[in-house]
Amino acid sequence: MKELIKKLVEASGPSGFEGTVRNLIRDEISSFADELRVDSLGNLIVRKGTRAEGGKRIMMAGHMDEIGVMVTHIDENGYVRFTNIGGVNPLTCVGGRVRFLDGTVGVIMVELKDFAEFFNIKKFTLQDMYIDVGATSREDCPVKVGYVAAFDRPFEDLGNRLVSKAMDDRIATAVLAQALKDLKSTPNELYFVFTTQEEVGLRGATTSAYGIDPDIGIAVDVTPVLDTPSGKFNDVKLGKGPALKVMDRSLVVDPRILDWTVRTAEKQGIPYQYEVISAGGTDAGGINLTRAGVPSTCISVPTRYVHSPSEMVDYKDVLNAVKLVVALISQPVMLD
Repeated sequence: MKELIKKLVEASGPSGFEGTVRNLIRDEISSFADELRVDSLGNLIVRKGTRAEGGKRIMMAGHMDEIGVMVTHIDENGYVRFTNIGGVNPLTCVGGRVRFLDGTVGVIMVELKDFAEFFNIKKFTLQDMYIDVGATSREDCPVKVGYVAAFDRPFEDLGNRLVSKAMDDRIATAVLAQALKDLKSTPNELYFVFTTQEEVGLRGATTSAYGIDPDIGIAVDVTPVLDTPSGKFNDVKLGKGPALKVMDRSLVVDPRILDWTVRTAEKQGIPYQYEVISAGGTDAGGINLTRAGVPSTCISVPTRYVHSPSEMVDYKDVLNAVKLVVALISQPVMLD
């Protein structure tokens, strides 16, 4: 599974430009699908199983897109100004590299009056920054306004811990792909949906859920952890199991679904944590508000340094997330 994760996280696919990632996933799982299609927003929708008596139509979502940047202006000296695609933190940008979809590489830097200022920067925004692609003028700049780039960092295997850009949310696409492979049987009609444009508004999950019209929604995503030296006010830790969503800014999980998920994890001996966060949302929030409403939840992979070029997960949490997804979808859904 680590080889699949490496392929997915090192691919480029900012919101709205997920084609390369979609092709990788399609090649990986097409032989396990009963039906496979791509909808008008670019979501990859994979159906598995037919609904038996007592079964449900269950939609699972993991988003393919990652945060990135888009060119807004090129000055006369060839320096590139940019805006964010999704939640880009300026603190993670300085000195970092981006790779444009055409292969061009650039270095991000903040404007300085003199070099000494670099060591005394207190606060800056993306508007204070530029990308240097090695150009000397607007005319020889290899990128144009509207070009898109993702952050450029390789996958690193630290043993139990894995580090890369785009763990958010390629780790979830890997979880869903592996769950599809490991699934032996199910009484449910299952839809594995690899969604687009989550980072800019849960768009792919919302539209695909409208078309699928599921009875139950399960998103797989990451959740930020603060189990670092001065971490406070966050109980989720790396290596302690997948986190079960209770609430975030986009969703309050139906207690019946939370109870079903907890019962399943305990029956299978899968470690788990509870997740309550005051910011951010997941595809579960988009599914939840589709049509007349869909009871939804999220299984989260604890992740350090979210929305940075070096996001870190624990491999045991990833494998346990796969086990939990398989256990949930292999059984009748009992919410009463």
